[in-house]
Amino acid sequence: MKLKYILFFCFLCSGQVKAQQKTYCNPVNLDYGYTPIPNFTEWGKHRATADPVIVNYKGDFYLFSTNQWGYWWSSDMLNWNFVSKKFLRPWNGGVYDELCAPAVGIVGDTMIVFGSTYTSKFTLWMSTNPKANEWKPLVDSFDIGGWDPAFFTDDDGRLYMYNGSSNVFPLYGVELNRKTFQPIGTRKEMYALQGWRYGWQRFGELMDNTFLDAFIEGAAMTKHNGKYYLQYGAPGTEFSGYADGVVVGDNALGGFTPQSDPLSSKMGGFSRGAGHGSTFMDNQNNYWHVSTSIVCVKNTFERRIGIWPAGFDKDDVMWCNTAFGDYPQYLPGHGGKDHGAFAGWYLLNYKKPVTVSSTLGSYYANNAVDESIKTYWSAATADKGEWIQTDLGKISTVNAIQINYADQDAAFLGKQTTTYHQYKLYYSVDGVKWTVLIDKSNNKTDVPHDYVELPAAVQARYIKLENIHMPTGKFAISGLRVFGNGGGAKPAAVKNMYVLRTEKDKRSAYIKWNPVDNAFAYNIYYGTAPDKLYSCIMVHDFNEYWFKAMDSKKTYYFTIEAINENGVSEKMKTITVE
Repeated sequence: MKLKYILFFCFLCSGQVKAQQKTYCNPVNLDYGYTPIPNFTEWGKHRATADPVIVNYKGDFYLFSTNQWGYWWSSDMLNWNFVSKKFLRPWNGGVYDELCAPAVGIVGDTMIVFGSTYTSKFTLWMSTNPKANEWKPLVDSFDIGGWDPAFFTDDDGRLYMYNGSSNVFPLYGVELNRKTFQPIGTRKEMYALQGWRYGWQRFGELMDNTFLDAFIEGAAMTKHNGKYYLQYGAPGTEFSGYADGVVVGDNALGGFTPQSDPLSSKMGGFSRGAGHGSTFMDNQNNYWHVSTSIVCVKNTFERRIGIWPAGFDKDDVMWCNTAFGDYPQYLPGHGGKDHGAFAGWYLLNYKKPVTVSSTLGSYYANNAVDESIKTYWSAATADKGEWIQTDLGKISTVNAIQINYADQDAAFLGKQTTTYHQYKLYYSVDGVKWTVLIDKSNNKTDVPHDYVELPAAVQARYIKLENIHMPTGKFAISGLRVFGNGGGAKPAAVKNMYVLRTEKDKRSAYIKWNPVDNAFAYNIYYGTAPDKLYSCIMVHDFNEYWFKAMDSKKTYYFTIEAINENGVSEKMKTITVE
């Protein structure tokens, strides 16, 4: 028995906890590069990527995204290994292009990669060994070009490309010759937004078409049971309502019918937005959807990546589950029949007391526990020994911790491959005697959204994070998030919820419900069939919500559940809204 505890302690202090994890937590913990564009840093230099695509190639996952000077691969969807590959080719007097909103396809046994461009100057690349960074040009100048492109290989081997990013023009699609990669015929219009009907397609944080029309972008195609599911991002990358929609057809190049609600949407919670992504399959034949999450504080294009479980129901309706989507979720192979299921560990420190070593200006301590990635606490320095401590309010069971760093006074532009974070986590039951929980004082990896699942739960009231080394800038935290169970009573079920749909505009409704005394958040589930409530909005603190994302021509169904640190209530009986 003593040997068991000695080994457990050594394992915790080694910094190797991640290898044993069964869960992950969004935003995905990648070594995100910093924006490469100086005029995109008006509020400070910052990390940024978006427009992700993941493909399962020879049993491994390959992730490409915007302006990262390379790509990542993973065997487990948790530990991502960066491969530094500049998909660059000098042209036009020495100007270089980088992958922006890339397309990645599988043709036979070959991976192909192409970056967004309106010119014919960008190379179409190929590899049969991307893990070893072995690439060569497939087509020197891919004449067709296209912004936000996507490749799709059908069951019969025919190859298609889709593209489009505009608030004027629709998405387009065209078949490509598999030998020459030239278009077969002319491109065809696939789908244009219909904001007059689908409320979620309206531009703006409040979905009110403020100052611009909505953008459609980020095409992706998935085939299931003989049907074609063309996905697209809308209405704008900087908004909480940024989502991926889907239209369904019997042909790869047309005849699509929209699903009423977004495929992937995350309008509430810590990490919001779920737009411009793609769908892929794991090695257990389960679907997942990767998409763009927003920060958008230091610049409109300050963004991250999230991965969500997805699939198709018995009626071939495509779904994506973002409920508790930024809480711990099971990795592929660990969720049983419900792949990607919520692990059942709840947030223990929402707006609980926080103490810190120092504070820079108005970047206050409580910003680190307010469940908003947009706000953060910053210490006055990046010195070793700066710390932040969160009080859970009572002794609780702690299963996992997510550390979300913020960029305060960062000095980098572009991709850095030699940077790293180092820290120590402590826990205590009384705030006096402290025990090391995680020791990453020797860590040499860049972990801007580090998520640590403990090998065994601990009992603690206080969690303390001590800085040892920052890659750049001040020691700043947008979210010190502690997950587990408070050991108290779950919230009671919500007794009443009213959905008042606007008569003059059926896209919108005012939702109000009776508050639950011991709840700090609520999940509102909705859909256009009582057994298909696939969309979810997490609302903190309030017992009302102005909802503007409906299909004006459909009847809707709603239910709600209450959330606290001890669990979740039963859902209220589903209500019908005409």
